[in-house]
Amino acid sequence: MTTHKFTVTTARGMLPLLADELRRLGISNTRQEQGSIRFTGSLEDAYRVCLWSRVAIRVLMPIAHFAAETPEQLYDGVKAIAWEEHLEAEGSTLAVDFNSFRSKIKHTQYGAQKVKDAIVDRFREQSGHRPSVELFQPDLRINVYLKHNQAIVSIDLSGESLHKRGYRQQQTEAPLKENLAAAILLSAEWSRLSRQGWGLLDPMCGSGTFLIEAAMIAADIAPGIGREYFGFLYWKQHDKPAWQQLKADAERRRHAGLSRMPMIVGGDIDATAVAAALSNIEQAGLQGRIQVFERQLLDWPAEASQLPAAGLLVCNPPYGERIGQRDELHYLYDSVGNIIQESLPGWRSAIITDNPELGKFTGLTLFDRIPFDNGPIACEVLYYRAVKPVTLTERTQAATQIRETTEAAQDNTSRPQVEISEQGRMFANRLGKNYKHLAKWARKNNVSCYRVYDADLPDYAAAIDVYADHVHVQEYAPPKKIDPLKATERLTEMMHIIPEVLSVPASQVALKVRQRQSGKQQYEAQAAMRQRFAVDENGLKFWVNLTDYLDTGLFLDHRLTRQMVAEQCKGKDFLNLFAYTGSATVYAAAAGAASTTSVDMSNTYLNWAQDNLLLNKLDGPQHHFIRANCIDWLTQAREQQQRYDVIFLDPPTFSNSSRMEGVFDVQRDHVELIWSCIKIMRPDGLLFFSTNRRDFKLDKKALEALNIDNISRATLPADFEKNPKIHYCWKISKDKHR
Repeated sequence: MTTHKFTVTTARGMLPLLADELRRLGISNTRQEQGSIRFTGSLEDAYRVCLWSRVAIRVLMPIAHFAAETPEQLYDGVKAIAWEEHLEAEGSTLAVDFNSFRSKIKHTQYGAQKVKDAIVDRFREQSGHRPSVELFQPDLRINVYLKHNQAIVSIDLSGESLHKRGYRQQQTEAPLKENLAAAILLSAEWSRLSRQGWGLLDPMCGSGTFLIEAAMIAADIAPGIGREYFGFLYWKQHDKPAWQQLKADAERRRHAGLSRMPMIVGGDIDATAVAAALSNIEQAGLQGRIQVFERQLLDWPAEASQLPAAGLLVCNPPYGERIGQRDELHYLYDSVGNIIQESLPGWRSAIITDNPELGKFTGLTLFDRIPFDNGPIACEVLYYRAVKPVTLTERTQAATQIRETTEAAQDNTSRPQVEISEQGRMFANRLGKNYKHLAKWARKNNVSCYRVYDADLPDYAAAIDVYADHVHVQEYAPPKKIDPLKATERLTEMMHIIPEVLSVPASQVALKVRQRQSGKQQYEAQAAMRQRFAVDENGLKFWVNLTDYLDTGLFLDHRLTRQMVAEQCKGKDFLNLFAYTGSATVYAAAAGAASTTSVDMSNTYLNWAQDNLLLNKLDGPQHHFIRANCIDWLTQAREQQQRYDVIFLDPPTFSNSSRMEGVFDVQRDHVELIWSCIKIMRPDGLLFFSTNRRDFKLDKKALEALNIDNISRATLPADFEKNPKIHYCWKISKDKHR
């Protein structure tokens, strides 16, 4: 992999945020300077910054460095660069940005002219042709920075400032730049708060910049996904396949993130501003996801009951320079403070101002202040604590109520129209036919969660599962030979068709892509919104969460396996290893098990398992939950002479383990694991062993001393019949004759 040096620039106050972004993007070889960060990496890394950075201004790739004390030295140094490797001589366009710091050449326009002349003269001498100058979106933008008479010549890969996202079609007076709005939100920890289901309110939203940036952060939408122009697109060394793959991955993350949107609301007293905000929201592809009202500031307390218990109020009030009288502004800050204290006590707030003294009129508790520049105006952002922070339980309950209200209000007419291809219509027909057949089967069998489609058509490679009145979509990663942009077109069609065919709001369709993203951002957005709801299966209830984790909390293909396990559990001691969310434990408890023991490494999943028992009113002291490495725990259980009648063993394909040479591999280690279970099983006990590794081969020779019954086919539900390799399952017992 070829590496290059890059420089990423940003505005005052944003350097720590930029450094954090680069770390999250997997870029570690960095060095901070005043107003910029340098790093070494691949072109793909630089493209990723262009696409994903919310606070960067430009991404530059230095290509030359030389002394330039005189105009002649500047000219000669630029002319010596092999520009033919970067730009075509004929029919191409270029632009030059020139800046000088403590150097003899001080006039930036003159310096830019000398640079342009040197480039043009080189092309003319070589080929008789020359590129033309185009200041607006040229094929190649060149950046020259002269510092202490040393010239650094760079290709501007961003092409124009990255704060231009492409969604701002209309604007109001003195709007915030998009990267400034994002920086304010990131400094307020909105990324984390949104994942926890907090709401956001901008009561003076103007053209909607805060609202759109907040939605893009919450939904894991790349800020550059809507831009049609970058400086590298017409550059001769452009890595087109890498860029296409990055855009395709970003589009998948956008589709997945839209199902995790918290409530985002804005308003403005000016009808023109509201119209501008709605227009920009539509351009950003977020119509129906953000609510905007024409509303006076003092009208918001009456709407407080419709807002989440916890949230972030963020606003950009008028400055004294804009309305002429700074003394008239104190009432605005006083009003904002009153709204928070009386109607939204669980909310934090962030206000950008050119006069921090005005913040005292809010009466709120300041916990941070960060200097940012709003264009030419030096400002500070004031961050205030919640007056009365709400508990996690209060937040979760309120968020659930708000989400249900919001989902009910959103219908499919609010989504942009997508032209469906002939192949898309075939997919719609297949999905509809499957759904008609399986919905009837599910009702008859007392099942509310089932698979309705599993890559039936190769071009639409996804697994689609119905969870009551929600839908969970898992797109299989397309093969590398497939054009990534074509794959995203198919995904867009799917996500448009699914709500139509299955008659659910688009907001209740959750998407996940089962592949790791580049860098450190893999599944980063799947964190902690706690958007769970209960579903029914065979008369039992289970909490599921379609958005926050890689899996939902309920493996649908094990529906019959759970039943089969439960049939053996009445009056028995049941052990659930790698218990996950305890669905098998619930079945065993409901069947009358004398005791259950669930072992897992994750506190999150063990708590989930306990909640599942509570949901079914099956909790009690006979049910034990142990956080431990299952392999180590088995050794301890044997030493303590613990014994069980029925054991359910469904280990992961791979897992970190201190005992199994650092990594557990079910193919390599299943024999030892099964024997460890047998050693703590009573003589007439049963072990149910399952794995979803598609190429798994049971080592029968190493287990020949046991009775082994392959029940894979018997545990395959009707909705998984087309995928017989979804799991393998065996019933194992001791051989009494040996």
